[in-house]
This record gives sequence, C-alpha cells and structure tokens, in this order.
Amino acid sequence: MKNYLVIGASSGIGRALAVKLGEHSNVIGTFFSNEPAPANNVTYTHFDALSDSTSKLDLPETLDGIVYCPGSINLKPFHRFSEEEILKDIQLQVTGGLKAVQSNIKALKNAKDASVVFVSTVAVQRGFAYHTQVSISKGAVEGMTKALAAELAPNVRVNCVAPSLTDTNLAGRLLGTEEKKETHGKAHPMGRVGEPEDIANTIAFLLSEEASWVSGQIIHVDGGRSTLNM
Repeated sequence: MKNYLVIGASSGIGRALAVKLGEHSNVIGTFFSNEPAPANNVTYTHFDALSDSTSKLDLPETLDGIVYCPGSINLKPFHRFSEEEILKDIQLQVTGGLKAVQSNIKALKNAKDASVVFVSTVAVQRGFAYHTQVSISKGAVEGMTKALAAELAPNVRVNCVAPSLTDTNLAGRLLGTEEKKETHGKAHPMGRVGEPEDIANTIAFLLSEEASWVSGQIIHVDGGRSTLNM
C-alpha cells in the first residue's frame, strides 16, 4: 500500500481526501483542534502548522505523496489588514507547505512516483475585491508550486489545485445558510458552490500514477468561475 501525508485532514477538503485515499492506501492525517472521527487506514496526529515540524510525526521511510491543506479566508479592505496578519497567512500557507516538503524530501524520493499537491484559490487568477490578503499568500503558493516542480523533477511531481468557494467549515461565514449557498452558487457557471469531494477527487488524481506526466500545473476546480462568463 502507498503512504500519504495529508496535513490539515480534520475537515473539509483534507478530511474528504483522507477518507478517499484511505480506501486503498495508508494515510497519516493531521488535525489542529478537534480530532476527527476514525476512517479506514487513516492515522490522525495533532499538528500545529504554524509551529510544529513534521519531524515530530511518525512517518514511514517512503512517502508517495504530501498534500498541504491548511488555509484561511480573511476578507477585508486592503487598508484594514496589518503586516502581522499578512505574515501569519504566509507562514501558514506558504512557509508551512515548504517546510513539509523540505523535511520529507528523502522519503518522497524513496517512492517510485511521488507527488506533492498544494491548495490555492480561484481568487489569484480572477482578482476579487477584498481578497488581497488571501491572494498574496495563495499567489505565493502557486509560484512555489511551479518552482518546486522544476527543481524536483523528475523524481517528485508538484501541482496545485485552485478551488472556488467550497462548502467547508472554513467558508462557514460565507455559506452558513441555504440562501447564501444559492446566491454564491449562481455566480458559478455550474450553478452551485463546490463540495469537498469535488476538490478531493482532483487531488487524488494528481497523486495517482494516472497523472504521472502532470507536474507544475495549477488545476482550477471552480465550477467554471475562472474562465467562463455567464
């Protein structure tokens, strides 16, 4: 069985992915606050992406893939966020992901076809008001994806998924009612907001051998929001 590390596997996209991968692989999933319900072949470990190192985790000598899911949705006018807030977002979403790969590069190279997947947002490509703070850190994630893909080829593939608004706890303030879901869904050509499984299915593909010739890509899983006008 293959071995995958999913950082941020307690809810939302990370949880959906861990459950899906656990159907056929060993998964080490991390959580920050509440430990999630058990899932087949998934071992959960407490982990603070802002301060902990993955060296504290009990990881196998071979990792077939790492997925880094921690994120934030801090929406406010650009003149209202502080330098400290920006740096914290970068530490969480950029530095944390980079450190996870750095610490486990040997284990990744021990695998036959290792894969790393990061998570961005449609806002980087589209440009939305009040999304400056989000777009700064996630834009850096996309740049990191391409640079690492070039540097680690051909041993390790590196890709990124860029979802639009997805029905997770993180987006609860935006999607807390059925009316809000319907309103935001109408902004997407596919007529709905995303579900965690929509994104998890794409990540699972990028981790698989079926994607063995895919690297350095930003895959938009966004109901058509990034490219289609209604």
